Amino acid sequence: MTRRTEWPGSPAEPGGDPESGYGHTDAFAAARGAAADDVGARSGRRSRGGASAGSGFGEGAGRRARSGTRSSGSPSSSRAEKGEPRDPVEQARNICLRLLTGTPRTRKQLADALRKREIPDEAAEEVLARFEDVGLIDDAAFAGAWVESRHHGRGLARRALVRELRTKGVDSAVIDEAVGQLDADQEEETARELVARKLRSTRGLDRDKRLRRLAGMLARKGYGEGMALRVVRQALEEEGEDTEGLDEPF
Repeated sequence: MTRRTEWPGSPAEPGGDPESGYGHTDAFAAARGAAADDVGARSGRRSRGGASAGSGFGEGAGRRARSGTRSSGSPSSSRAEKGEPRDPVEQARNICLRLLTGTPRTRKQLADALRKREIPDEAAEEVLARFEDVGLIDDAAFAGAWVESRHHGRGLARRALVRELRTKGVDSAVIDEAVGQLDADQEEETARELVARKLRSTRGLDRDKRLRRLAGMLARKGYGEGMALRVVRQALEEEGEDTEGLDEPF
């Protein structure tokens, strides 16, 4: 059975991600700062006239932008005037760091964002690989946190969690390992809690309508038909409903 972890930065707290249901941890924030210094130092060594080691991102680019020649109407000149880096690797780093400020993201999510911003593939791959090396991108940690948060926060079953992680580009083997932390007993316990919370609002309806409404709620959250029917039937029996004939699939 999975031990529930309280994640900081929930949707009701500052810094949370309404979509994911959890925010970055203090450890992640510390890792981000350390990694930024590390990658920034490497940028200073590789870029002529760039920032010095440990100075962070964008500082050297800002100096280059301010000292560069301004050409009226030129897109590169406009970026320079705004202090944006012209080196695609620096651009990619800045984009990734901004996206990672609010919440962890998968490699695919960051890669899609860089592609949308027309960052060259070579520059994008360099930055993404480096971020993986220093731990800023960790799809396995992301998937594990996602499963725990979405199961306890939204009551999602393994089937729904697999669907969500696939849309975020997480590898199938990583998904399998992450959802493996939920066993059948934990899923059924959560399903019972969901039905118990919804049961009162169905009182006064006929039995079949209650069944459809409660089972449909579980189905939308990814619970299988057999488990949903068993859980709903038991809940109705405890209220004194006649459940004869409810063994058939709904």
